Parts: sequence; structure tokens; C-alpha cells
Amino acid sequence: MKFSGQKMNKIVVLIGSMRKGGNTDLLARAFAEGAGKSNEVEIISVADYKVNPCIGCNSCFTREDKSCFQNDNMAAIYDKLRTADIAVIASPVYFYGISAELKAIIDRLHNPMRNEFRIKKLALLLVGAATLPNLFEPIKLQYQMILDFFHLENIGTVLVGGVKEKGDIMGNAALKEAYDLGFSIK
Repeated sequence: MKFSGQKMNKIVVLIGSMRKGGNTDLLARAFAEGAGKSNEVEIISVADYKVNPCIGCNSCFTREDKSCFQNDNMAAIYDKLRTADIAVIASPVYFYGISAELKAIIDRLHNPMRNEFRIKKLALLLVGAATLPNLFEPIKLQYQMILDFFHLENIGTVLVGGVKEKGDIMGNAALKEAYDLGFSIK
């Protein structure tokens, strides 16, 4: 399918919040709404998948099909990421890091199967309750290291502090910022 003479991007948005309709979910969906105007967007919410943490056994490196021995929903996520051009990481910030559920998915990307992915661009959406000036710095450092290691292009970040209770993000300019970031992807 063509759009404005260009191939549509396939974008996978990884939502790291277990709270459906929460602030992170709303921010990610604003991004997806904007991106969906010119792209194919699929949302993967950790609330819908059971993914065990990586145990570092490296058996995926010796298995013929590079699969993980764990029988959980990560195989479905690998399939979705394998066909994506762009990935978006959206997470609440818990104790200066991303959610444990999202971290489990990211850690499970320590798998040679990732070499089959065609992802070339990455975006980061973060929501935190605190208003500390350096709240997002630890995650931004890890994000930059991922960009550098995998030679990915950063297409943008939306970082929102001071939103704690479900719905606090409503009316926040960050929703439009996320929408606009998504809309800018052609």
C-alpha cells in the first residue's frame, strides 16, 4: 500500500503500563492516533501479554530456530517486531526506570532473532509522577545506548513528569506533542 508515493511504515508501540487507560496508555495512544494517519500502527500492551524475564541461559543462540525455551507470549511479540520498521517504547517511570513488564520484553530481545528485525527508528514516551529535573535521565542514557548499539535513528521523545493519578495527563500539552510526533512520521 502506498501513501503519498511512499511505502507506509509499520510502527509497533510497546506500552509498558499494566494500567489500561492510564497516563502512559493515553500518551501512547495519542502518538498512535497521529502516526496512524500515514502509517500502519500496532499497539502491544504488556497488560495483554505474559512475558517471563530472560534468565540469561543463551540457549536461544544455540537453538536452530533461535527461539527461547520459555513458553510464554514473547514469540508473538517477536513476530510483530520482525515486521516493524519503527518501534516506540512507552513506559511509566517506576523508581527511575521503566516498568518491570516492559523491561522483561526488552531483555528478551537479547536473542539472535533480533538480527532479523528491520527496525531502523525508535521513539521514547515516558510518564512519571515526580517532577524532579533529572527524573528521566537514567532511562534516556539506556535509550541512547540502545540507539548507538543498534545504529537506530531517534525519531523523538516525549517526557511527561508530574502525572500520577489515572487521567492526570488529560489536558496536558504532552498529548498533542505525542500526537504531533506520530503525525510527523511519513
